[in-house]
Amino acid sequence: MESIEQDGNGAVPESLPPPPPVPPDVVPIKAEPEPAKKKVVRVPMARRGLGSKGQKITLLTNHFKVNVGSVDGHFFHYCVSLSYEDGRPVDGKGVGRKVIDRVQETYSNELDGKNFAYDGEKSLFTVGPLPNNKLEFTVVLEDVTSNRNNGNASPEGHESPNAQDRKRIKRPYQSKTFKVEISFAAKIPMQAIQSALRGQESENSQEALRVLDIILRQHAAKQGCLLVRQSFFQNNPDNFTDIGGGVLGCRGFHSSFRASQGGLSLNIDVSTTMIIRPGPVVDFLLANQNARDPFSLDWTKAKRTLKNLRIQVSPSNQEYKITGLSEQMCKDQLFSLKQRSVKNDDGEAENLEITVYEYFVNHRNIQLRYSADLPCINVGKPKRPTYIPLELCSLVSLQRYTKALTTFQRASLVEKSRQKPQERMTALSSALQRSNYSAEPMLRSCGVSISTNFTQVEGRVLPAPRLKVGNGEDFFPRNGRWNFNNKKLVEPTKIERWAVVNFSARCDTNSLVRDLVRCGDMKGIRIDPPFDVIQESNQNRRCSPVVRVEKMFEEIQSKLPGAPQFLLCLLPDRKNSDLYGPWKRKNLAEFGIVTQCMAPTRVNDQYLTNLLLKINAKLGGLNSMLAIEQTPSIPVVSKVPTIILGMDVSHGSPGQSDIPSIAAVVSSRQWPLISRYRASVRTQSPKLEMIDSLFKRVSDKEDEGIIREVLLDFYTSSGKRKPDQIIIFRDGVSESQFNQVLNIELDQVMEACKFLDENWNPKFVVIVAQKNHHTKFFQQGSPDNVPPGTVIDNKICHPKNNDFYLCAHAGMIGTTRPTHYHVLLDQIGFSADDLQELVHSLSYVYQRSTTAISVVAPICYAHLAASQVGTFIKFEDASETSSSHGGVTAPGAVPVPQLPRLKESVCNSMFFC
Repeated sequence: MESIEQDGNGAVPESLPPPPPVPPDVVPIKAEPEPAKKKVVRVPMARRGLGSKGQKITLLTNHFKVNVGSVDGHFFHYCVSLSYEDGRPVDGKGVGRKVIDRVQETYSNELDGKNFAYDGEKSLFTVGPLPNNKLEFTVVLEDVTSNRNNGNASPEGHESPNAQDRKRIKRPYQSKTFKVEISFAAKIPMQAIQSALRGQESENSQEALRVLDIILRQHAAKQGCLLVRQSFFQNNPDNFTDIGGGVLGCRGFHSSFRASQGGLSLNIDVSTTMIIRPGPVVDFLLANQNARDPFSLDWTKAKRTLKNLRIQVSPSNQEYKITGLSEQMCKDQLFSLKQRSVKNDDGEAENLEITVYEYFVNHRNIQLRYSADLPCINVGKPKRPTYIPLELCSLVSLQRYTKALTTFQRASLVEKSRQKPQERMTALSSALQRSNYSAEPMLRSCGVSISTNFTQVEGRVLPAPRLKVGNGEDFFPRNGRWNFNNKKLVEPTKIERWAVVNFSARCDTNSLVRDLVRCGDMKGIRIDPPFDVIQESNQNRRCSPVVRVEKMFEEIQSKLPGAPQFLLCLLPDRKNSDLYGPWKRKNLAEFGIVTQCMAPTRVNDQYLTNLLLKINAKLGGLNSMLAIEQTPSIPVVSKVPTIILGMDVSHGSPGQSDIPSIAAVVSSRQWPLISRYRASVRTQSPKLEMIDSLFKRVSDKEDEGIIREVLLDFYTSSGKRKPDQIIIFRDGVSESQFNQVLNIELDQVMEACKFLDENWNPKFVVIVAQKNHHTKFFQQGSPDNVPPGTVIDNKICHPKNNDFYLCAHAGMIGTTRPTHYHVLLDQIGFSADDLQELVHSLSYVYQRSTTAISVVAPICYAHLAASQVGTFIKFEDASETSSSHGGVTAPGAVPVPQLPRLKESVCNSMFFC
């Protein structure tokens, strides 16, 4: 250790006062340097055992066994840097693959004839080394408009309808020279694949599997596919389906390598993405804006929609990227045409000011039918625009559409892309055959061979839990469903002080109220006559949504004797009413009133019963509960106070980078129940996946985080008991983020606990639920989906980690998507059976429906809470939250608008139901 006397720069200070004398009766104690608290880094736990409960069932899954022949070799990783002749780096994405292909063709000998696995950007892999650690090549490409090698390729700029045009007719292609540098980066032993299969994961094993995935991507790119991560889409109109608004659903395949208990497997699944409808730009715009003719298009909107899309221009078939639109119409937009034949006094070509329309019609002899009175497409640079009449432009195929879909587009996409289990199996088998991986040279050089058979796995079907309904009756769900015909709810509420509010929906409100009271009576809910039915006055219908809600509340306050307990709100639109957000905000955040919205289009008894399930839960009732909750005899959970949390973060759509993300934490209350929940919702920086408001210390005594709020509610609602066990369900994180959940989020939760009570040490369980994976299960020789309650924890699960798949629900349409649960931490010590049964039971406590749901209720509630409270800020001017204001800010530093807090009377209710 360096001597203490030295200050920072090693100099010894002039004079230090002498140390105080040590009294004679004191034995000096040697000062031990305080050990730095080493932070324990948590990693996902290993599997402790397999479950055994339930009836065995043999299933097939869309994993195909992979054998790897060579294990002694190495992958060599090289960095690729591409530049133009003058040293500028190449930025266009699509061009990389072409350049590397050309390098391989031209310099095969210098490369020892090696095959490459290239990711299209900066990484290149080979089996065995290249002759040198650093190689430099120069290649020439004739035409560098990327012809569909990559979803986001960009054509290199060309100049256009001016002098260049004549040149282009003589010499249609521009050649470009590229410098390519390939330099050694790392060496990855193929042995790493084997160690991954033994559960010994390392940097190397993940990299080795990444190389195999890159080979699959490259294989698809060579066939001209659009690549979206590990999904590949071919340019085949048979795979396209129109979903409205100029957008097509495009069906393709996902394919990736996975390490599992049964060895290496290739996971292949059907995948769908959205693309822009190829063909004439004008047809796309008409469909996109639902316009009658080109002259009624909104060009400001069109400019936003078209920016950066790639077009082909007739008659030259050149490809360009759209940079904007002309300021003026085609017949008025001027540009300077150099006239070779006319020289000025200095002998230079004269410039002629000419309109784009005149140039194309008179100089190029191209007939234009309708472009004269429409803007031109600009494909030039900001300083040097290049205009092309609209009707000569066609959108290239396979361009991704990344904006948020409308409700109708989404419904159409789901309906058109679903497949029955047998249909899906057939599609997967033929996809594997067509992909012809056995001929892929890189895979062959690794000795990879892929089986053509679906992997067989052993599943177990867990029995459905027994439910309690009203009058002490028991009930056994059948095939994951039940109903309340001739049954009462287990804890019905009374609806006393209430009113109906009608925002101009067409509806016979008297008969609606009559039917609601009658249905309520059948379920045990006593509903008094409403105070009033308040109709929106005609002059308010034209106001903005926020104003309509304000005016309606003025009416309510003048007509009702006091604050109502409940408001039933009739909305005119069936989906996505813009009144919904302002209405919910007003009720929950300003007045603390429970409210239920409905669009009274197709109202029958079943509809009203479903509506009453929601209303009953919101008002504090329970519709049904688990029999083991009532007795209480839930393994592990009923023994000591236990809180169950569901956490989720929802983000804006990919196109909206400045909409704050919304974090929701749902928590159980009134232990030993696991059917009652409340929710806390906060905003955070856009696209931030980790929840950052779990613990927010503002002073020595104060913590404004979510967890404190949750724990205090549990304490007061559970008879002044602190939870000894905290079970966290986390949704929406990928495997690469597991360590962050364990080390960042869990730490915050623990800190919040310590901050409440230094001496309290609850035990934690952390489980991640994933729905967006590509594993599916099929029953051999049966057209049906797997039965509800099917659990799989072997063979295709992780070689070491504690994970399992559960299909808790009955898949009615399409193919069931199992939920993949990863148990990252278990300090309680659950047996595999107890934990799987708890997760299964939590799929049966969802109060909004009479079915088992596909993922545990607390996670579903977290989604609902996030999306409902999210509507509070949707209707505020979105530009207020946009990052374009106030100069440039660092990413993530945009001030995030805070959500209003819910009033005390509703904040612990199931308002999100």
